[in-house]
Amino acid sequence: MSTTEFTHEFNTPGYKGKVSFPTGIFIDGKFSAGGDGTTIDVINPTNGKVITKIAEGTTADIDRAVKAAKRAYHESWGLSVPGAERGKLLSRLADLMDEHFDELAALEALDNGKTYSWAKAADLPLSVGTIRYYAGWADKIHGQVIETSEDKLAYTRHEPFGVVGQIIPWNFPLMMMSWKLGPALATGNAIVLKPSEFTPLTALRMCSLINEAGFPPGTVNVVVGYGHTVGAAISEHMLIDKVAFTGSTLVGRKVMEAAAKTNLKNVTLELGGKSPNIVFDDAELEGAVNWSIHGIFWNHGQACCAGSRIFVQSGIYDKFLKAFTEKAQSLKLGDPFHTDSYQGPQVSQIQYDRIMDFIDSGKREGAKVHIGGERHGDEGYWIQPTIFTDTKPDMRIVREEIFGPVGVVIKFEDEADVLRQANDTLYGLAAAVFTKDITRGIQFAHKLEAGTAWINCVNQLHPNVPFGGYKQSGVGRELGEYALNNYTNVKAVHVNLGHTI
Repeated sequence: MSTTEFTHEFNTPGYKGKVSFPTGIFIDGKFSAGGDGTTIDVINPTNGKVITKIAEGTTADIDRAVKAAKRAYHESWGLSVPGAERGKLLSRLADLMDEHFDELAALEALDNGKTYSWAKAADLPLSVGTIRYYAGWADKIHGQVIETSEDKLAYTRHEPFGVVGQIIPWNFPLMMMSWKLGPALATGNAIVLKPSEFTPLTALRMCSLINEAGFPPGTVNVVVGYGHTVGAAISEHMLIDKVAFTGSTLVGRKVMEAAAKTNLKNVTLELGGKSPNIVFDDAELEGAVNWSIHGIFWNHGQACCAGSRIFVQSGIYDKFLKAFTEKAQSLKLGDPFHTDSYQGPQVSQIQYDRIMDFIDSGKREGAKVHIGGERHGDEGYWIQPTIFTDTKPDMRIVREEIFGPVGVVIKFEDEADVLRQANDTLYGLAAAVFTKDITRGIQFAHKLEAGTAWINCVNQLHPNVPFGGYKQSGVGRELGEYALNNYTNVKAVHVNLGHTI
């Protein structure tokens, strides 16, 4: 079957080089056109123009991918491949990612709009590091021997599910792919993965690297398509035993509902957030300002853990707001490949419109636009860094996830006051506390209803540290040893050594 090919010459201040790779549906180790022969336009968010066309996956393609994954799991992967061998393949994949480090960072910047410098500094190191971390775990997946009586032997095995479906978002495409592939492959599962149709390029490039690393055909299958077709097909497929989703809480509910209505798939969800960023009077001012800027404006605010509710104690509020304003106004919006650019465009027209609607709602509801609040430039999906003050707790911009460069700065009086406000949310993904009193910071962090709490820093992620949410921010954990539990069933085995009835 014919397939599409993407060829591009990068000639930018940050990166120069030529890339060329297939962009078809990747099933059973081969690229092909989608079932209907249709394509999806991949858009450059800096100007709204088409970068390339890729094959559009269909429900029938998911069925083909599941059959390939099932066959691979039983014949050439799964329990038939020792953990040490799985680890070698993952290590080889990490090596190949390192060899193509700059190229992958450039592709990430091209269709996502994030800056090339940040892709190199954050996305790529964490992506490669995650694959390499789980390579080390592959031969350490084991159960326990459990004492019962001398004439019996009881032990547990941690066995892979079989075929797992994975649906990843557009904000950190390669990083999210790595977070999903690493633990699933280390534990011996075969995969059917759907990247976002907005940012598919690094996932498709990874398919060629997966082949080059030597993974058996069908172990990893990648189908790019729309959520209502390909995403729904993964969530509903009767031969997929487990589904892992990262994205919005709204869609996460749909994934969980589909899994429940079909074959009761095991489900893990990493969903939205409305993270509180709390600055006490005794915080080191410059550090708190710089970290808070990073907390809300990193990746253009398109981070589920973004510190979008910035609570500042009254004694330091005026000084903080002045310094925060100056820092925010100094951020350079520009070409993602220019070395001095901090913020690029939002990922799509849909996301741009959604963010601007939130900004408009803040204005209508009476919040004060302290900085920003408008588009930047006259083409593409650019939005000025925006901060609101004089907000009320029931405003949409205070309560709902915006997923853009828009935050609110809120004055508080004491610990009881800010704890109540910080925890007054449907979400519980992350939180940050700034104080020179480490004991106070730790004690306060323990009271926050969030899966991750940062003290005197934000957005710190490591392959060996779990990440996930409380409340409506998700189910289960990514990263670390904890993520391995997402991808195994526990089997108890009882052996009679001579006991008679």
